[in-house]
Amino acid sequence: MNALAQLGMVSGHPRDNQTIAPASSHHEECKDYFIERDGERYAGHHLLIDFWDATNLDDPAKIDATLCEAAVTAGATILHSHFHHFSPNGGVSGVIVLAESHISIHTWPERNFAAVDVFMCGACDPNLTIPVMQRLFQADRVVAQEERRGREPAKIAA
Repeated sequence: MNALAQLGMVSGHPRDNQTIAPASSHHEECKDYFIERDGERYAGHHLLIDFWDATNLDDPAKIDATLCEAAVTAGATILHSHFHHFSPNGGVSGVIVLAESHISIHTWPERNFAAVDVFMCGACDPNLTIPVMQRLFQADRVVAQEERRGREPAKIAA
């Protein structure tokens, strides 16, 4: 992680604006990164983003830097990133591991297509990643789907 910090790729500690919940019978405190919104409690927001007719899909260093910038913009804490460049087509697959979950990508330069997966819990806003990525990919069409992951089931009164 020190190498990432030297490159400016580690965004610090997990955010301090999380709720506090009892951790155990020892009454220790721990951060609860579940979200409460619209009367619902869930683990986090999961975005599936497709970039169509996109460019810059074959440069792992640019993609790594852009996805790291996107993570920080969304309020996430970068722990590690790893990207692989495939040949002969030049596609890139990679992941950024976050304290708040992850961002992953798979690109198909031969089809001008990138599939990005952004899952974030806590106070992060994964929607803020889209404009940062769009600056690099310059896609003609961006399609995003959002899911709330880890929805707690409703409690039934006994």
